[in-house]
Amino acid sequence: MIVATAGHIDHGKTRLVKALTGVDTDRLPEERARGISIDLGFAHADLGEHGRVSFIDVPGHERFIRNMLAGVCAIDASLLVVAADDGVMPQTVEHLHILDLLDVRRGAVVITKTDLVSPERVDAVRAQVEAALADTALSGVPAFPVSAASGEGLQALQEWLCEIATEQPEPAPDGRNFRLAVDRAFTIAGSGTVVTGTVNSGRVAVGDHLVISPSGKEVRVRGMQVQGAVASQALPAQRCALNLVGVSVEEVGRGDWVLHSAVHAPTRRIDARLQVLPGEDAALAHWTPVHLHLGTADVPARIVISAEGSVAPGAAGLVQLVLERPISALHGDRFVVRDQSARRTIGGGIVLDPFAPKRLRRASLRVAELQVLERDSEAQILSGLLELTEMGVDLQALSCSLNLTSERAAALHREVDAVVLGKEHPLAISRAALDLLTTRVLSALREFHAVKPQASGMELAALRTATAPRLPAVAFQAFLRELANRQSVVLSNDIVRLPEHVATANAEDESLWLRVRDALTAAGVRAPLLAELAATLKVKEPVLRDFLHRKSRTGEVLRVTPERFCLREMLAGLAATAAVVAKKADGGLFIAAQFRDAIGTGRGLAIHYLEFFDRLGITQRFGDQRRTGKDFATQLGAAEPLPSLRAKEIF
Repeated sequence: MIVATAGHIDHGKTRLVKALTGVDTDRLPEERARGISIDLGFAHADLGEHGRVSFIDVPGHERFIRNMLAGVCAIDASLLVVAADDGVMPQTVEHLHILDLLDVRRGAVVITKTDLVSPERVDAVRAQVEAALADTALSGVPAFPVSAASGEGLQALQEWLCEIATEQPEPAPDGRNFRLAVDRAFTIAGSGTVVTGTVNSGRVAVGDHLVISPSGKEVRVRGMQVQGAVASQALPAQRCALNLVGVSVEEVGRGDWVLHSAVHAPTRRIDARLQVLPGEDAALAHWTPVHLHLGTADVPARIVISAEGSVAPGAAGLVQLVLERPISALHGDRFVVRDQSARRTIGGGIVLDPFAPKRLRRASLRVAELQVLERDSEAQILSGLLELTEMGVDLQALSCSLNLTSERAAALHREVDAVVLGKEHPLAISRAALDLLTTRVLSALREFHAVKPQASGMELAALRTATAPRLPAVAFQAFLRELANRQSVVLSNDIVRLPEHVATANAEDESLWLRVRDALTAAGVRAPLLAELAATLKVKEPVLRDFLHRKSRTGEVLRVTPERFCLREMLAGLAATAAVVAKKADGGLFIAAQFRDAIGTGRGLAIHYLEFFDRLGITQRFGDQRRTGKDFATQLGAAEPLPSLRAKEIF
């Protein structure tokens, strides 16, 4: 369990942690010299059967709020520390606002220095704190008056810590990729670079290969500690120190993330829901410069508000954050914004879309998408996005944004009954959208065949334009392949037709067929390539290709290779020749060279013919040898061997 302190400077946060753990978290010489915390301090306490708690002691001075924010970005509970002699002070309020904006809901109030004041003063401070907590997520948490000097009240606080530690769920894999926001980086002699932080999600183990984000530096985990003890793996919500190979201490630091490569996706535009603190003097205006604190990062940004509007004090609104430099962020990340001079906290919120587009799309649709992204579960989000668009949902981008492992993403697709199109760049559409698209495609093909009965089919690009112009081409092709697999359409060389369609003969086709047949007859066994045949006939190659594909459905001409067509009767003669060659061969097995010599062509063309026969089952290949299979006459018609075979003895 991770617990952070919070509160005004000199209210006893560090002394309280020392009283609970025995560790002085002021490690810097300047901190000890000045008697104040400047940077984050860390300590661990063993609670016996109740587990182990890690404390993050944060500085209370207003100048070090950025350090405080880095410390509370991923905690389980907070201790709001208020000195009994001072009461609620400005940094008490600001720290409380930050905890509330980060949605920290578990915690306690610790009223320190009770040995310096009367019991009545303690009660008055307790009332002050309760009033300050009234409108926050920490309203109603217990308060513990303590004196670190005398030890009075510490036992009750320790008992409460044991109680909430017992209630804390055991760390377990959460179906997400590993992420850790770095709050400290240093070197250890003999080991190298070490980074520390709290595991935000996923699981990490010794030996894992990870990425420093946003830089993209690849690293390997050499070793680790969890909650101050050597370990082989770390799980969500555990305090962790990673010894990394492949990066120097100068190349990683506070503000970076160590994460799985699947979620390394730096961004400079984030769409979010932003809550403005009620104490602000004026509404938050469009293009306001701010400091964005997300994870342990602090980066300058501008706030974009739709239609150049504003967000009033105490209100929340949809905004876009345009960052000065890239950071790593994902859906659901909490953040805080402070003013341009970094002197006061303005508000905070939650990331909805970490990869926000520029505001070029229809505003109403974008607002609807962002409202869907505010839903409670991944299933509700994916279902809602599928309902909003016919363009489909980019599953890789969504899985990255929501930080889903491949296994969890696959389970999500099944849960919402999404239809996944494509493999390399999968796109999801709803079952209703699939049925509608299927109806559109089949209707468009019927209309096309009715208008152009002589055409072999409709070009794929034209069909997409007519039925699904906003669906990516790769996804549309995947959809058509699925239809083709179900035999609802026939897809050939980017031409789509209905299975029952046969191109209608016409005078122009008949004239071309006579010329093609004469040319192929004259060529004999040396059937020309399609380009050569087109040149001979002085016909454009695409026109001839389309014609031959249509004609092949009649069986008068057949495609031997994608670039070579032959007359059926010629192929039947070649098959009869192969049968004679096999009959004369030892054991009925012959090689390509024997068939080549029998037909009088080159080796390459002979092999093309044999591979065509293999596909039909007329011949069967065994290594470099073949034998006859099915009766060729049933597929190609009866035929005699070629005259050249009868004219000479080839064995």
